[in-house]
Amino acid sequence: MSQTAIPFLFMRGGTSRGPYFNRADLPEDRETLAKVLVAVVGSGHPLNIDGIGGGNAVTTKVAMLSPSEDPWADVDYFFAQVSVENGQVDFKPTCGNILSGVGSAAIEMGIVPAKGDETAVNILAVNTGARVAARVKTGPHGVIYDGDARIDGVPGTAAPVGLQFMDTVGGATGAFLPTGHLIDQFNGIDVTCMDVAMPMVIARAEAFGLTGYESAAELDENRDFFAHMEAVRIQAGEAMGIADVANSVTPKFGVLAPARDGGTIATRYFMPWKTHPTMAVTGAQCLASCVLTPGTVADGLADPPKVGPATVTLEHAVGQIDVLVDFELAGDQMNLLSAGLVRTTRLLVRGEVMVPAHIWNGA
Repeated sequence: MSQTAIPFLFMRGGTSRGPYFNRADLPEDRETLAKVLVAVVGSGHPLNIDGIGGGNAVTTKVAMLSPSEDPWADVDYFFAQVSVENGQVDFKPTCGNILSGVGSAAIEMGIVPAKGDETAVNILAVNTGARVAARVKTGPHGVIYDGDARIDGVPGTAAPVGLQFMDTVGGATGAFLPTGHLIDQFNGIDVTCMDVAMPMVIARAEAFGLTGYESAAELDENRDFFAHMEAVRIQAGEAMGIADVANSVTPKFGVLAPARDGGTIATRYFMPWKTHPTMAVTGAQCLASCVLTPGTVADGLADPPKVGPATVTLEHAVGQIDVLVDFELAGDQMNLLSAGLVRTTRLLVRGEVMVPAHIWNGA
């Protein structure tokens, strides 16, 4: 046997896509697991030509599911971000867009049974400890993917997947404000360092000489900006207590500008070495929290709601994303209770993906 066959589902989750595995079908030890995921994706080539990745960070993500031992959760969701070109795998972050498909994948895998017209799936994001309640449209034959919900960044419509995120504060660093300050300055740039669903470094676009309305392609071509941003990100990440920032996708980076298309605020999100073509679900929660918190770099750029629950609409490179935030304000302190979003998902492929047996023989 020259190759090992691994069962998988290939799904679009939100504005990302990738393989969804049953964790029991993968190697247990993290080192071998990373090698398997690199082979699956084809990391090491800009087109991922020898794997099923898509040559962009939103298409080199992996979800691994297993029945949960947590008394609240139905399924554990273990996430991996595989790099496009350098053969690295980061197990520290999570991904909310890929999470959009976890409830459906758990039903497809038989981990969770479908129940009636809508199946509730409680998900534990094991990378960060967040709890997410998902609502998946179902019928007599399982998951229903057809529907009228539309999300910017994905063509057409599909069935809505409701997501309610809880326990997202401080999942990676242990604190809402990991540096202890509403504003820090690194490399001459004022930033807010915040950990809600995803640890982020957030700045005003104008601080980098940007408008905040540039397209993803325009930003990706601005290598001077990326060099400056990366220097700030590394210093800020170290101040947040995150290890090996230079080789990790966390913390992520975001910039803000006044809204111009009817939203609450304009945003651009970085993954961090390329511009996100739309917006990350986790990043959206962190950016919305920054906007709602008095005294951050968002002050003066928006007129956010003062009482929750309320909707924060983030304008991104190709549209908008709404985040329904339940929160409380006590003076300058913001207490985040939960954040809700609607995403869509679709099963694209069901089958086996092959990896060379010298990487893993399936034992």
